Amino acid sequence: MPPGPHASSPIMGPQDISRALRRIAHEIVERNRGPDRLIVLGIHTRGVPLAARLAKFLTEIEGTPVPHGSLDVAMYRDDLDTRPTTPLGRTEIPEPIAGQTVVLVDDVLYTGRTIRAALDALTDLGRPGTVQLAVLVDRGHRELPIRADYVGKNLPTAASQRVAVRLDEIDGTEAVVIEGLAAVDTPEGEEGDA
Repeated sequence: MPPGPHASSPIMGPQDISRALRRIAHEIVERNRGPDRLIVLGIHTRGVPLAARLAKFLTEIEGTPVPHGSLDVAMYRDDLDTRPTTPLGRTEIPEPIAGQTVVLVDDVLYTGRTIRAALDALTDLGRPGTVQLAVLVDRGHRELPIRADYVGKNLPTAASQRVAVRLDEIDGTEAVVIEGLAAVDTPEGEEGDA
């Protein structure tokens, strides 16, 4: 029996997630000609374990430890009055970011507002030489002109859907799923959201 309209559709499993992060790590090394001056910062919540995994892969590839930390952007969001209150996470910066290449890591890139908030938070901590963005999933529907430098999977979605990333460190399971109603009819001439 096919799943109902609200059923979760698994898109990525543990091996897919690991493979995507390893590929992103190779792309980061290639683009930056090695790990020198790199700092990997995960955006709370699920970006933090993804950043730690990415830093581990970077270290394995290059044989040099790559510092990683976490960035809480809750107080920098422009939608504080419309979002449910969430507990503040810790911002942990392993070393000064001035002049460094900072790779921001998040689980899902959607409207771009979280990344805008992350850039504001980062600016308060110093002036990096370069900021790059790595995301596990890019689902489209941007509201701001923000684009990821590294993407694990481009995943066209309907606005009514939700992409849920579940990680062992937080959820006790490992998967990327789409939840919610799929778009039933797309008017002729309209393209997907990729």
